[in-house]
Amino acid sequence: MDLNRMTRNFLLGESREPPSVHSYLQSLKEILGNIRPRSTLDERRLEMARNHIREINRHTRKLQEKVNLLEEQVKVLEEGKE
Repeated sequence: MDLNRMTRNFLLGESREPPSVHSYLQSLKEILGNIRPRSTLDERRLEMARNHIREINRHTRKLQEKVNLLEEQVKVLEEGKE
């Protein structure tokens, strides 16, 4: 274990993973929540954007479930080869 390398990576931010899709969506929800509409048209647009974010959340959750299932299937197939 190289502590100097670990410290350098930590300080340079190289050990961090990029933000996930869910964190981006959460950030968008917060931004939309802080916007104050000036007209009913703006209010409708914000509501539509919120609905789109909810749909994107739902779809990404389904995709993640499919990815997890496929990863499990690959693992089972790899174990079967051995």
